[in-house]
Amino acid sequence: MFDKFFGRFSRDIGIDLGTSNTLIYVKDKGIVINEPSVVAINARTEQILSVGKEAREMVGKTPPHLIISHPLNHGIIADYEVTEKMLRYFIERVHEESFTLMPRPRVVIGTPLEITEVERKAIEDATLSAGARTVALVEAPMAAAIGARMPIQEAVGNFIIDIGGGTTEIATISLGGIVTWKSIRIAGREMDKNIIQYARDAFNILIGERYAEKIKIQAGSALPLKESIAYPIRGRDLITGLPKEVMATDAQIRDALARSITAIVESVKATMEMTPPELIADIHERGILLTGGGALLRGIDRVITNATGIPVRMADDPLTCVVRGTGILLDDEALLREVTLPSARDV
Repeated sequence: MFDKFFGRFSRDIGIDLGTSNTLIYVKDKGIVINEPSVVAINARTEQILSVGKEAREMVGKTPPHLIISHPLNHGIIADYEVTEKMLRYFIERVHEESFTLMPRPRVVIGTPLEITEVERKAIEDATLSAGARTVALVEAPMAAAIGARMPIQEAVGNFIIDIGGGTTEIATISLGGIVTWKSIRIAGREMDKNIIQYARDAFNILIGERYAEKIKIQAGSALPLKESIAYPIRGRDLITGLPKEVMATDAQIRDALARSITAIVESVKATMEMTPPELIADIHERGILLTGGGALLRGIDRVITNATGIPVRMADDPLTCVVRGTGILLDDEALLREVTLPSARDV
């Protein structure tokens, strides 16, 4: 009764609960939060010091009593309590201007494809404990396809590749359901680790994850570039222990990323091999849609086109497709009922 009362004064929200970033869409307002999924905790008092961008700035720079937590790993909850606190922080932030004493929003969340019943229940429980009135879980590639305005309810094949922070999810969608799919734990974070390993092996330099991500964004590519890029790799010399800087070329960074890119391409081909021929014919005609932060890696669309012979196009603003899809579902009850996963709490 009280939940329904407070729900009247709450704003329904859609959430893309990602390994790297959490995005929140508020009904009638659009995307209001786009923050890293990072939380800084004081181990002495167990208090949360900061969430999002502020916490991310602290990565690798904290004294022993400050812990930087990444509560989500490969799109699933790795630390339940911290995830709940992070969600509560974001929900309260969304309702700051509305002066709602106890926000009880209806929430739609995008989840990975390869998720167990226990992991689904953890997301539902954490969201409800954080203040949600009801929670609906939707598979992230489905939400991304809806956000990109693909005709998912029609009898045509829609092929989508969502390269996120923790997972790459590939799906064939038709008639409001996922026909064939593949999910691999190789995505943006794994590419960062590839660069860290390459810097260690090739230059004897130890670098951090944040700096590796910076190198990937500035100099990373899947195919040779028209103009070569050189970017400094700065870190600790593994032999002397002193600071060291070397200049790396885009070709070297490309070598570092090659293993992850090959794994993604092979998974795309494997998904196509499982897809019914009628849908493959549609996909050949309509092309492949690329979403997620990994879609921004230079040349990755052309690598997939070269491997499959099917044109690949990048979604408008690929980073926000999933959260925009959850926002569309908030306004379309019939479609939401069709694509929502069964609740693990009812089992």
